[in-house]
Amino acid sequence: MEAAIITTYRCNAKCHMCNVWQHPTKITEEFRPDLLDKLPSLDFANLTGGEPFLRQDLEEIVARVSRKARRVVISTNGYYTEKVLALAAKHPGIGIRISLEGLPSANDDLRGLRDGFDHGLRTLLALQRQGLKDIGFGITVSDRNHRDMLELYQLAKRLKVEFATAAVHNSYYFHKQDNRIAQVEEVAESFRELIRELIKTHRPKNWFRAYFNYGLIEYVRGKPRLLPCGAGRDMFFVTPGGKILPCNGLAEDDDAHTFGDLHTQTFAEIWNSDKAREIRERVTRCPRNCWMIGTASPAMKRALSKPALWVIRQKTRSLLGKDVCA
Repeated sequence: MEAAIITTYRCNAKCHMCNVWQHPTKITEEFRPDLLDKLPSLDFANLTGGEPFLRQDLEEIVARVSRKARRVVISTNGYYTEKVLALAAKHPGIGIRISLEGLPSANDDLRGLRDGFDHGLRTLLALQRQGLKDIGFGITVSDRNHRDMLELYQLAKRLKVEFATAAVHNSYYFHKQDNRIAQVEEVAESFRELIRELIKTHRPKNWFRAYFNYGLIEYVRGKPRLLPCGAGRDMFFVTPGGKILPCNGLAEDDDAHTFGDLHTQTFAEIWNSDKAREIRERVTRCPRNCWMIGTASPAMKRALSKPALWVIRQKTRSLLGKDVCA
């Protein structure tokens, strides 16, 4: 099982594709780190926000979650370099993923954060010098930045760090309902360029990332998900207020979508409740067709044969000199 733990809705950036920064949590509204002791054993946990490094007790959160999860990754904009380095020094087994929304001009414009690209890249390079192994950066693709995607991948490849992708989505979590991609085929072609590069490598992990990016092409085109969504089954979200939700792609955050509250219930009570079963059933009929890594990755692991067959076909086409994803 996997979890995404939203540590805070406070954020120092003012992203165009996400309005979390306009709806910050108060420190007094955010869960205490010891609440996370209630979580079950996890294969993977992503600590996200808002900006996680705005929490003064993030190190304690990491320590507690690390006792629950085999792998822990923090998503950050990388602005607070010294804080990131200090935490990584105490927890050298964690992963860090830095959001870079394009080359400097696009990144700083989209993130509303002056010199944000410089801070993010400096943090990434400093983590590499410090010896952290599980590091990388990622982009949320839109009309504004899709042409920077291949260059960012090439930068990640040369730095020998991981590269992740996403596309703009609308949901209560982002407080956005007007994100849209108008240049559909141009954006799709940018994803195809990345897929061609990923398929050509010798890393199986990259081949399956190519499949994920193929799913983003289908999402951008408004087509159904490649694989059924397992939100609320394979993974769940913890809000800053300690509530358990199936995912962050919901149209509205209300009690109808909440499994339960860790402040008043055990995780087992929440997970096995009639309400959780009802919400899981609703997830199977969800029309939103989101394709985000939090739900796509567990789905790919569960139905491994389908992405594997796609990978074999595309790898064969590449070796024969034919275009992939055609």
